[in-house]
Amino acid sequence: MEGRRSRQVTRCSGRTFPAGSRGSAVLAMLGLWLLAVATTVCQSQTTFTSFHPERREWAFNHLTVHQTTGALYIGAVNRIYKVSANLTLLVSHDTGPEDDNKACYPPLIVQPCSEPLTSTNNVNKLLLIDYSQKRLLACGSLYQGVCKLLRLDDLFILVEPSHKKEHYLSSVNQTGTMYGVIVPSHGQDGTLFIGTAVDGKQDYFPTISSRKLPRDPESSAMLDYELHTDFVSSLIKIPSDTLALVSHFDIYYVYGFASGSFVYFLTVQPETPENSMSSGGSSNDLFYTSRIVRLCKDDHKFHSYVSLPVGCVRNSVEYRLLQAAYLAKPGRALAASLNISATDDVLFTVFSKGQKQYHRPPDDSALCVFTIKDINARIKDRLQSCYQGEGNLELNWLLGKDVQCTKAPVPIDDSFCGLDINQPLGGSQLVTGHTLYTETRDRMTSVTSYVYNGYCVAFVGTKSGRLKKIRVDGPPNGGVQYETVQVITDGSPILRDMAFSLDHTYLYVMSERQVTQVPIESCEQYGTCGECLSSGDPHCGWCVLHNMCSQRERCERADEPHRFAAALPQCVSATVYPDSIAVSEPSVPLLVKVSDVPDLSAGITCSFGNLTEVEGQVSGNQILCVSPAAKDVPVIPVDQGKYTNVMFESFY
Repeated sequence: MEGRRSRQVTRCSGRTFPAGSRGSAVLAMLGLWLLAVATTVCQSQTTFTSFHPERREWAFNHLTVHQTTGALYIGAVNRIYKVSANLTLLVSHDTGPEDDNKACYPPLIVQPCSEPLTSTNNVNKLLLIDYSQKRLLACGSLYQGVCKLLRLDDLFILVEPSHKKEHYLSSVNQTGTMYGVIVPSHGQDGTLFIGTAVDGKQDYFPTISSRKLPRDPESSAMLDYELHTDFVSSLIKIPSDTLALVSHFDIYYVYGFASGSFVYFLTVQPETPENSMSSGGSSNDLFYTSRIVRLCKDDHKFHSYVSLPVGCVRNSVEYRLLQAAYLAKPGRALAASLNISATDDVLFTVFSKGQKQYHRPPDDSALCVFTIKDINARIKDRLQSCYQGEGNLELNWLLGKDVQCTKAPVPIDDSFCGLDINQPLGGSQLVTGHTLYTETRDRMTSVTSYVYNGYCVAFVGTKSGRLKKIRVDGPPNGGVQYETVQVITDGSPILRDMAFSLDHTYLYVMSERQVTQVPIESCEQYGTCGECLSSGDPHCGWCVLHNMCSQRERCERADEPHRFAAALPQCVSATVYPDSIAVSEPSVPLLVKVSDVPDLSAGITCSFGNLTEVEGQVSGNQILCVSPAAKDVPVIPVDQGKYTNVMFESFY
């Protein structure tokens, strides 16, 4: 049975705007609604296309879009799907269910297992495109966390490494706890950095490691550790002593990325006591810390490992429980407010309030932004202070005790990758981001962004399946939410993975049971120039001669004067003298003064509802029309008033 594709129709609510407002001076082919009581806006329909799993319980886990072909790859329970840009299923690859038992180690695909086997679902935990070798890396929860390399075009299995202990990444079947970053090497083998929760099996699985990605899928070194000796390795394991102190200790990897010469991971983990006292009890009693971890791309010994806490604050409220993150470019406007270049990297993050209940986080949440330049500066400061012999390494969960920093005359520059002293290095001073936007009721769960016409736009998913569109202005103004769309039909949470179509006209939004194609902008929902340009949507402007709100590139001859209004003061305004006419007064001259209109020299006609249409006389910014003659005006009963719309039509 194949995954299902559907269409979802939503309607926006109608609103009315008084004719006297500036925004109601509307041009319909330069039509000025002068005497209308009100205009109704936004009775349009929007159709969303969605893709669904073939079985309801086989939930979606991950989503990625190929940056050349535009095809979507969706990781789900027991399936990997390849679908087209319009969400038509192309290929489906089965990954489960299979007979398994989490107690089988090594897994039964390597040797027989004495434990009872049961049909077990395979949760997709990692889905990455290896662009340099044109293949898809898919890792699941079955068989202690085995990965497959699949061919991109037909999802044919290239290799499924499982003959070595290090090939098993983690048997944790909770999605959103593992993250991987592929670092390509031109003309050479690539590297996979991977962080994962281990669920108490610290002897089996490292919490973070770097592994080989040979160009040859049949290579016996596939997914081997980059370095593994008795003394030094490209991995870190959680010590058993830490689990003795904090029984529920684990490190959850929320996001990862490469920037410059470094690889970064964003994690959430329980705090460990500074003394040897046990911190037993349930996971609900623990305090959690969100941290950023940095490693050098070429550091196989992990001497460059540095970890610092991250969060943001607004009005003395701390947001410390990381929910999602996304690396992006800031655009000109946000870059200027952050005092960085538009080509620098920024990190958007979503945090929930406080440091408790990570597995059931508070709805109170914040959208924040960090600059990678600032994060690197804080890491550099930490390295310099430690190499000056100040303080301890502050990585209690790994070292188990306070270890004094060693003073050494070592120059610490921006590309420093560590030595065999003062590593691995932690810290306790919070790296604080800029808080852009907060939400108290509908917890934010995901974030992505892109730049349009110099403006940075963030798209934020929520717990109730809504998508928030936020123009990011940066400090001190923060962000402006200009639209909210109900995307997920059953109101379930939007998952972390979101992705743009190649042309950035759509955003793919995912819940456990649907992937939906959402338009980036919906300018057509705004019916007047005033509503369009006060919406806050940087995509939208008023196309004057077509009387519609649209993107500039969709407005004919938009670069000509007064044909496209991009700011509220540019809306057409009109004043008519006299402003009302008694029905007993036929053939009255009407003088209309207009501003911010295109060239009217080609001529203009004046239409009085369905009554008459006459040629208008244009003189500069003034239009002269004559109202209908007595014979053209219908009889109106006594005590009943009536308004007639006057419309002007320009020839162009």
